[in-house]
Amino acid sequence: MPVDYLTIMVFTRFFPRPLQWILAVSLLLLLTMTVLRFIFFISYKPDGMPFSGSAFLMGLRFDIKFVCIAALCIMVLTFIPLINPVHNRRLTGLWNIVLTIVFLLLMLFYAVDYYYYDYQHQRLNASVLSFVSDARISSAMVWQTYPVIRGIAVVICSTLVAGYLFRRLLASISNGAAVQHKKRFLVYLLCFLLFAWGVFGKAGQFNLRWSDAFTLNSTFKGNVALNPFQSFFSTLRFKDMRPGPDAARENYTYMASVLGIQHPDSIALQYERSYNYTTAGQQPNIVVVICESFSMYKSSMSGNPLNTTPFFNSMCRQGVFFNRCFTPAFPTARGVWATVTGLPDVLLNQKTTASRNPEVVDQHVIMNDFDGFEKFYFIGGNPSWANIKGVLMNNIENLHLYSQDSFKAKKLDVWGIDDKNLFLEANSILAKQLRPFIAVIQTADNHRPYSIPEQDLAFFKKITLPKDTLTKYGFDSNEELNAFRYTDFCYEQFIKAASAEAYFNNTIFIFTGDHGIPGNADAVYPLAWRENSLSYYHVPLLFYAPALLQPQLHNEVCSQLDIMPSAAHLARVPHKNTALGKNLFDTITRKKDYAFIIDHDYKTIGMVNSNYYYTRSLQTGKTTLANILNNNPLPPQPVTDSIKMNMDKFATAFYQTALYMLYHNKK
Repeated sequence: MPVDYLTIMVFTRFFPRPLQWILAVSLLLLLTMTVLRFIFFISYKPDGMPFSGSAFLMGLRFDIKFVCIAALCIMVLTFIPLINPVHNRRLTGLWNIVLTIVFLLLMLFYAVDYYYYDYQHQRLNASVLSFVSDARISSAMVWQTYPVIRGIAVVICSTLVAGYLFRRLLASISNGAAVQHKKRFLVYLLCFLLFAWGVFGKAGQFNLRWSDAFTLNSTFKGNVALNPFQSFFSTLRFKDMRPGPDAARENYTYMASVLGIQHPDSIALQYERSYNYTTAGQQPNIVVVICESFSMYKSSMSGNPLNTTPFFNSMCRQGVFFNRCFTPAFPTARGVWATVTGLPDVLLNQKTTASRNPEVVDQHVIMNDFDGFEKFYFIGGNPSWANIKGVLMNNIENLHLYSQDSFKAKKLDVWGIDDKNLFLEANSILAKQLRPFIAVIQTADNHRPYSIPEQDLAFFKKITLPKDTLTKYGFDSNEELNAFRYTDFCYEQFIKAASAEAYFNNTIFIFTGDHGIPGNADAVYPLAWRENSLSYYHVPLLFYAPALLQPQLHNEVCSQLDIMPSAAHLARVPHKNTALGKNLFDTITRKKDYAFIIDHDYKTIGMVNSNYYYTRSLQTGKTTLANILNNNPLPPQPVTDSIKMNMDKFATAFYQTALYMLYHNKK
C-alpha cells in the first residue's frame, strides 16, 4: 500500500513511532503547500516569466516555518502519554479529526488568498479584515465574481483525501514495531531543535520575516515566495498608536512653509488657512464625480492604443485636465476619505480604514463652508459600506444622501444600481434645484463582477480582444476591458443629459478616480510606473465647464487631496482649509508640485514630484528612488543621495503631519 511504502522508505528505525507520525504529517502539509504555490505561480505569473527557483526556495522556507510550528505543538502534546495516539489507541479518531480540521483551515486560508490576490494583487494580509466589516456586501461581491461553489468543492475534496491519508498514516505507524533505542531522548531533542530552527527560519540574529521575500528584486517573486499565513499574521501585528504632537511639531516649520500657513504657530500647531472671495453674482455649482478604479494608464488620455475612453478624452481637451494626479492610498474607502476630508488615511492598521475609526471620523471638511449651497452625495449602493455614511452624515451639515433605496432603478448587482441610471437620476434631482449646489457622485460599475445592464447592450457594444493584446495594454480580461469602456459610455450619457438642463452652463464638473489599478503600464509609461506600482495611484483629474473654464493641459503633479480646496476656489466660496490639500489654481503661493502616497500593505510612505518617485519602508527603512519621466538611469550617486534626502524629509514631514491632523482636525 502507498502509505505503508512511504512510511518504510522515509523513516528509519532511529525514530520513535510518535516522531514518525509527526514527520509524516509535516511532510504531507509541506507537500500540499508546495503544490499550492505551483498553482499560484502558474495562475498569476506575468507572460514570458520563467520559473523562479529562488522564489520557490524562499517560499519553502516560509512553509517549513509554519509546518514546524504545527509539528512542535503536536510534539509537546504527545509528551503526555494519555493524549499520545500511538500509545492511547482510543484517541486515534480524535487526532484524525483534529488534523483534518487543521488541513481544512489550511485550504480555506489558501483559497481566500488565491482570490484575494486576484482581486487586490496582494497576498492575503490583515487588510482583508476590513471586508469583514461589510460582510454582506463583500460576500455578495465574491459570490457574483468568483466560482465559489467550485472552490468549496475543491476544498472539501482535498480535505477528504487528506483526512483519509492522515488516518492511514497513523494506523500504519501505530501498528509498526516500537523502537527500543537507548538514545530516544537525544532523538527527540534533536527533532525539537530542528523544528525550532525551522520556526526561526534562518541562521543569524533575526528570524525569517515577510520582508525577506522582497529581497528577490521582483514584486511578483516576493508574492510567490510568501504564503498566506506569513503575510496575514505579519501584517496583523503592525498596529497604530495615537500620535503625540512631538513629531508634528518637529516638522511644523517645514510644513508651514509648504502649505503657506498664514499665521504660523508651532506651539498650538496651527494649520488653518483662510480664503475670502467676493461673492457678487451667481456662484457656480460643483459636481464631483469619484470614478471607480479610473486608472489613468488604461484610459485614452494616457495614449493607450485600446482607446477605452474616447468621450472622456474629448472632455479633457475641452476642460482643465491634470494628467499627473495621484491618490494618496488604496482602496475606495481611503480614496473617498481623501477627497472629502483633504487628509490621507495614514493609519497603518489594515484591519480598518480611517472611515471606520471612531477616534478620527470627526473631521472639519471644506464642503461645510459652501454656505447657501445645497449639498448632495449620490451613491448607487449601500452607503453603510466602510462607514462612509457615518463619515458623510457626521461631518457634512444638511447633506442630502441618496443611495440604492432612494432611486427608481433596480439594483444591478452587489454594488447597487448601474452607473448610467445613477448619473441620470442624480441629474434629474440636480436639475430641479433652485439654489446653488455642491454634489458628489460615486460610481461603482468599473469593479468586479463587471456587470453591464442588458438594456444598455443595444447601445453599448462589447468588444473581444486576444489575451496577449489585453495584457500588453493593462487589462486582465475582456470583462474588465468592457467594464472600463462602459464607464466612458456612462459619462457620455450623463454629460448629454446634463447639457440639456439649465444648470449645466453654470456648473463645474470635477472627475477623478477613487484609486488606480496595478498592472502592466509599460506600453504608455516608463518601466518605473509598473515596477514601483505607481499605476496603483495614478488617476485622471478633470475640471470640466465649457462655459466657465478655458481648456488647459497641466503636466504638474497633484493629488486627490487638492480637489475640495480647488473646488472652493473656483466656486468663490470663502473657506478655511485645515487639511493638507492645496488650491491647484493658485499659481502664486503654491510652491511645490507633489503628491504623497502611502502603501498600507507594504508599510511604505512616498512622495512623487515632477521627476521622481521616492519611497521608504516604515518597517525596514529600505528606500527606493525611481525615474518616472523615462527609462534613463538615475543621476550619479551624490546627486541621487541628495534627491533622496530631500524627498525623504518631505515624505516624513507630510506623513507625521497627516497622522497628527487625523486626530486634531475636528469640525
